Formats: sequence, C-alpha cells, structure tokens
Amino acid sequence: MTLETVRLDIRGQICPSCLLLTLREVNRHAAAIRAGKVEVEVFTDDRQATATIPESVTRMGFRVEVGRDPERAGGYRIHIHAA
Repeated sequence: MTLETVRLDIRGQICPSCLLLTLREVNRHAAAIRAGKVEVEVFTDDRQATATIPESVTRMGFRVEVGRDPERAGGYRIHIHAA
C-alpha cells in the first residue's frame, strides 16, 4: 500500500486562516488518514499555527508532529497522520 502525502502550503496566512484551511483539508481526507492511506503535511510561517493546528487535530484523534521546515528558514512543518 502506498501512502499518499497531501501537502498544504499556507505560508503567508495567519491564524485563524491557517487553522481553518488545515481543518478543511484534514476533514476532506479524514477517513483515509485514519486508514493509514493518507498523511497531511502543512507548511506555515505563522508560529501561532504550530499551537492551534496540533491542538485541534489531536482532539480529532490524529497524531501530529511539529518541526522546522527544512527548506525554509523561519518556516514550520506540521505532519498529520493516523494515531
């Protein structure tokens, strides 16, 4: 089984837009994420999003990892996948 990665680039957006755009994408792929078929990678430069997105997505039952964006200084990568 191949794992599909959905990439969401929301750099330049600020919360609550970051949270709303991410939740829309997560809800769209929720069943596939839970089945382990899809993961979502969010790229943002809004520090507040590194708190609001993981908090909301964790409550939905998904695992979340936050780190620095390896390709852009000052950016963040939020990785959302099955629990």
